[in-house]
Amino acid sequence: MENVQNVILVVHLVLAFLLIGVVLLQRSEGGGLGMGGGGGGGVMTGRQAANALTKLTWVFAIGFLTTSITLTVLSARAGKEASVIDTTTATAPAAPETTAPPAATDEPVVPPVTPPAATETPAPAEAPAQPETPAPSSNMPALPGGVSPYSQAPASN
Repeated sequence: MENVQNVILVVHLVLAFLLIGVVLLQRSEGGGLGMGGGGGGGVMTGRQAANALTKLTWVFAIGFLTTSITLTVLSARAGKEASVIDTTTATAPAAPETTAPPAATDEPVVPPVTPPAATETPAPAEAPAQPETPAPSSNMPALPGGVSPYSQAPASN
């Protein structure tokens, strides 16, 4: 069944290329491309060549449509035998079961921590807490924590 489908597909592609070639050989009747069909000497006159190319175009078009419908019918019959999912899972290689992937979590991955060396200096002591500034003697209320809204932060350069 698959060999028949391949043969019809090859015929279909050949017909497609022949149809494209015959259509491109035909003379444009409207002159839309700006090319005129010069009436030079030849074996066939312009009218005879147009009739032959038109008939050949019809033959190739009918053959192309016939192979299209045939390929569609064959594909539909082959599709009833098994679904796409069944064919992909049957041909997919089995995953190795020796290594399990890590569990998915929202926590960041942290590298292992190495113990500190024996010659490392001790961490500095915490800085002493700064005393709260008293509220100014004006009638303005102090903010929570004893900070005045008019106190200025030291300028940093």
